[in-house]
Amino acid sequence: MNHLLGKALFVLSLGLFFHLSAHAAKFANQFVEFELPSNWVCLLEGTEWVCQNQQDAVKRKEAIIILAAKIQGDQDTLDQYLSYLKNPKTYSNSQGKQVTSQVKYAQNKSISEQAWVDSLHIDSEISGFYTRYLATVKDGIGILVTYSVNKDKYADYSGMFEEMVKSLKAFRREGGLNAAPASSNLFAGAKVPTEISNDTVFSPVGASDDKPKMKAAGGLAALMNDPVIFYGGIIGIGIVVMMVIRKRNQ
Repeated sequence: MNHLLGKALFVLSLGLFFHLSAHAAKFANQFVEFELPSNWVCLLEGTEWVCQNQQDAVKRKEAIIILAAKIQGDQDTLDQYLSYLKNPKTYSNSQGKQVTSQVKYAQNKSISEQAWVDSLHIDSEISGFYTRYLATVKDGIGILVTYSVNKDKYADYSGMFEEMVKSLKAFRREGGLNAAPASSNLFAGAKVPTEISNDTVFSPVGASDDKPKMKAAGGLAALMNDPVIFYGGIIGIGIVVMMVIRKRNQ
């Protein structure tokens, strides 16, 4: 009896361990992959991927990640990316007011043995937001990842963004690359919204065969990140184990 109860507790503990360790799931598209936190989803909008926290409307307004790629052109080199990001950016916000960004840093960075340009700006894409840029060139394409977060929430998100950056990998998968042409500008092509509202959430791509499909966190990790599925499964396992124990002791 005690031996079987011990096994039951071990199964429940093992399930809890896997749930706690499944806080992130790997996201991958045609040109990058990285660890995506729980409740975050990446959707394809045009040629850009947009990632947001889907927990609630408040979280969606706090931060946004944009992933973009283009066929490599003459201006797509790490030196030119670094030179571009060393300069402040000036634009008009949604109220027509001119905004000039503040450059916190712009430097070269190695991530997973890949050379990237890493830069942090304030007010460069969205007024009142920090934006961190990661740009590189890999196998004939320019790749840009931007992480934008509200100034007041920067401390809350900086650690999470840093973990995503550490897990970032660049590549070029054969076939189906949804990237801008060589003549376009990598940074202008990212199309980061000038402000984030409750409606700044992109709908999933349609299911027709001629459109790219949405890729988000999936598999076992995604299921375990769903509390209803996880705890329902644990309770179910517990009931089955207890039924077996009772039957054997009758």
